[in-house]
Amino acid sequence: MVPNEKPIAITMGDPSGIGPEIILKALNNDEQLPRCLVVGDLTVIEYALAIHQPKMTLNVVTDPRDTIHQKGVVNLIVSSQLNKHPRMGRVERDSGDVAFKAILKAIELAKNGDVAAVVTAPINKESLSFAKVPYPEHTEIFADYGGADDVAMMLLNECIKTVLVTVHCSLKNAIELADFDAQCRAIEFAHEACICLGIPSPRIAVAGLNPHAGENGLFGDEEQNIIIPAIEHARSKGIHVSGPWPGDTVFMQAREGRFDIVVAQYHDQGLIPVKYMGLDEGVNVTLGLPFIRTSPDHGTGFDIAGKGIASPASLLASIRCAHQLLQTRHTLNQPEERHHEI
Repeated sequence: MVPNEKPIAITMGDPSGIGPEIILKALNNDEQLPRCLVVGDLTVIEYALAIHQPKMTLNVVTDPRDTIHQKGVVNLIVSSQLNKHPRMGRVERDSGDVAFKAILKAIELAKNGDVAAVVTAPINKESLSFAKVPYPEHTEIFADYGGADDVAMMLLNECIKTVLVTVHCSLKNAIELADFDAQCRAIEFAHEACICLGIPSPRIAVAGLNPHAGENGLFGDEEQNIIIPAIEHARSKGIHVSGPWPGDTVFMQAREGRFDIVVAQYHDQGLIPVKYMGLDEGVNVTLGLPFIRTSPDHGTGFDIAGKGIASPASLLASIRCAHQLLQTRHTLNQPEERHHEI
């Protein structure tokens, strides 16, 4: 790694959860990581250091270029400073507020080109709501503040990859939102994301919406009227895509190597198999941003917060994934402003 390479920003997540703990564990890991910069509340990070990693050194910076690339050093850019640390394992207004501020600061740094990518530790939907933050999750925040016209969610682990057609909405609304345009966007996002992950000609499978992928119209006509036309449209653009495949078997076929990525129609259809096949190594990637954003594929862990037993495995996988995407992007020599796929 070159000495002046821009750092990867890591937002602290909800301070009442395991975010600060797993960040410190990741940064103190024996693995050689890229240069990293924590974005978060000063009181929260100082508290986490005292409880979990008292031997680590805190390096507070105002300029990301002043980060120190060394194991045992926590580079921090301060996005807020609470008077006292929120209670652990609880839904707290202050926790939602400072978690949101850290995200906004990281987005600002990324948009200004001060950091190479953003990795986000978990946040809590109730805490955000309690703090009157009008967003349920990271994806929606990054969509609005990140300068993207359209975004999609990709989940991946060592076994499988999936892109979602619809994300955080009711199942009833997902059926309505999974229209032709949404199908086409998800397929194209899946294609471009795979290329950025080093798969030059990805094989994409599209899951059906209904049981048995509609069984030729017996269990619904969305496959025939919406999904198949979208697949044919993508094929006309040279994308290697097939389906619709029954949702209960397509992920097993992907795990066996038949497909490189699966386009899932709704949240649980895509997330259940990814988490079942490797929660510890799961990574969430927001596609469509002008910069790279990844995150662990798990929540705030309120039930184990403050106990010192949280695993940093998924966060480490998220940092590795962000770095891999950066390396692939530079290898492909694509202009920075062009990367709508990652």
